Amino acid sequence: MAFNEKLNARVREALAGTPKVTEKVMFRGVLFMVDGKMCISSGDDELMLRIDHDLHDELVEKPGVRTMEMKGKPYRGYIMVHTDVLKTKKQLDYWVGLALEFNKKAKAAPKKKKK
Repeated sequence: MAFNEKLNARVREALAGTPKVTEKVMFRGVLFMVDGKMCISSGDDELMLRIDHDLHDELVEKPGVRTMEMKGKPYRGYIMVHTDVLKTKKQLDYWVGLALEFNKKAKAAPKKKKK
């Protein structure tokens, strides 16, 4: 798995003070969940962010940003942001802030029932 511990530490710092943050190792990196909802995933050289669908088209036009794809399928409301545009605390905080803002209105994935 690709882990960028420096990026993980920066995301942890950016989320400091945010209630109900948990971490899970998945998606070839570390998934940061906020209030039980997927929010940010840190990989080797990108962050995956869950953002407002209405901002998606505007945000993917920015340098270093692309739509997340899984098995060749684009996922609206999920973007990948390259570390090249996350060099400063201000840059990282901007993107983390967008994910946290959407997290307030995002729905959690339904819990699977245990058999």
